[in-house]
Parts: sequence; C-alpha cells; structure tokens
Amino acid sequence: MSSRPLAFVSALTFGDYLLWSWSLNHNHDVIALVSGLTLPPLAVAWVWLLVLSLARLLARAMRPATLNARERRSQAQLPAERPRTGAAAQRAASATTVSGDAPSGKLAA
Repeated sequence: MSSRPLAFVSALTFGDYLLWSWSLNHNHDVIALVSGLTLPPLAVAWVWLLVLSLARLLARAMRPATLNARERRSQAQLPAERPRTGAAAQRAASATTVSGDAPSGKLAA
C-alpha cells in the first residue's frame, strides 16, 4: 500500500492545527471555530492511518525472507517441464557432443 494517504492526512492535520492556533491567537473566532471542529476528525484519521501503516510494516517485516506471497503464487502457476519423448528426445540427444565441440547444427535423420 502506498503511504500517500498518510502523508496527505498528516499535511491536512498539521495545516489545520496551524490555522486553528493562528486564528485563536489573532482573535478570528469563526476561523478558529471551523478549524477547531475539523481538527478532531482529522486527528483520528491520522492516528488510524499511522497505526494501519505500522501494522502493515510490521507484517511485512515478519514474512519469511526466502519467498514472498507473489513469488510463491507465480511459481505455483508455472507448468512443470515435461520429459522429452520421441523426436524431441532424439533431437536433444543428437545435439549433445561427445568430444566437447560445439554442435554442427545438423540434425540426424
């Protein structure tokens, strides 16, 4: 999951807090009331997103380091290689060299 919602809500919460603090210090009652009423829901949303992000980070850290779930799924979906039989086995056998030289590219009839 992206951390964009947490960053966005953090910026909104911090900005709302600064607006609320400024409006209280400069006697702007209407602005202080509006920003004061929106600050608690923003703070709750920020705390919720922070806890959710930390839980996801902890869950990701607790996974085994060998294979994550995507790698396991992709490996399970790959078909197993079938053993070669018939003409395919003959072509593979004729392509191998006895002396270690490179194959000539000719196929046996």
